[in-house]
Amino acid sequence: MSAAGAAGPAPAEPAGSGTPEPTGPTGPTGPTGPTGPTGPIEPTAAPGTVRVTVVDDHPVFRIGMTALLDSLPGISVVGQADGATAALALFAGGHATDVVLMDLDLGDGSGVDVTRELVRTRPGPGVLVVTMHEDEDAVVAAVRAGARGYLVKSAPPDAVERAIRAVAAGEMILSPAVAERALAYVLGGTRAARVPFPQLTQREREVLDLVAAGLDNVAVARRLGLSPKTVRNTVATVLAKLALRDRSAAIVAARAQGLGGGALDA
Repeated sequence: MSAAGAAGPAPAEPAGSGTPEPTGPTGPTGPTGPTGPTGPIEPTAAPGTVRVTVVDDHPVFRIGMTALLDSLPGISVVGQADGATAALALFAGGHATDVVLMDLDLGDGSGVDVTRELVRTRPGPGVLVVTMHEDEDAVVAAVRAGARGYLVKSAPPDAVERAIRAVAAGEMILSPAVAERALAYVLGGTRAARVPFPQLTQREREVLDLVAAGLDNVAVARRLGLSPKTVRNTVATVLAKLALRDRSAAIVAARAQGLGGGALDA
């Protein structure tokens, strides 16, 4: 090569041959990086690591739980979903995990329904419900759907860690308070038969009860501390689960089962 040739400008680098596009927070894996809610993102986990996916519609809880779990030895968060639709899409894409932390109120759907679908289509991962609800109806609904564990969100970090490792090992685990309520429910015998619409979650039943009492979505939202959008989505879920055509039909069916009577009598 001549000296002039050696000193000339370097040839342009072919497109695509440079530094690979990052897969972190600003890369193609989604807005929240390797554990983002927008797709089947698979961060590398060391062999023997318990892979966890967090499904919750509250971003602050997801961020905090992810930080906690990633700080624990042998546990790695490999995915997140911010609602029922995102969770189902994530697993439909072949997402691999060992434990799914599942909230029951997902804004756009029910965690019980998502759990039931995951257990039906992806029996490998264990579902650990982590929610604000500790009433026996919610516990029984989750367990019937196939959840292997149930914790309340106030559980301390060491209890969360124990539960995750237990569920990953195929065990069934309930927090002491939840187990006590569930046992009382079972020992109550005929009480289970008196629960109207057992296919609904406790929150869905609460919303239906207030709708049956004549409250509109705004009033229901104010009573339960929810947003009107969440109430509207919950009503739609109730109609679908009960195969009812509209709100009026839901009111009739609910009153026939004894719901809505307390507020009506007030």
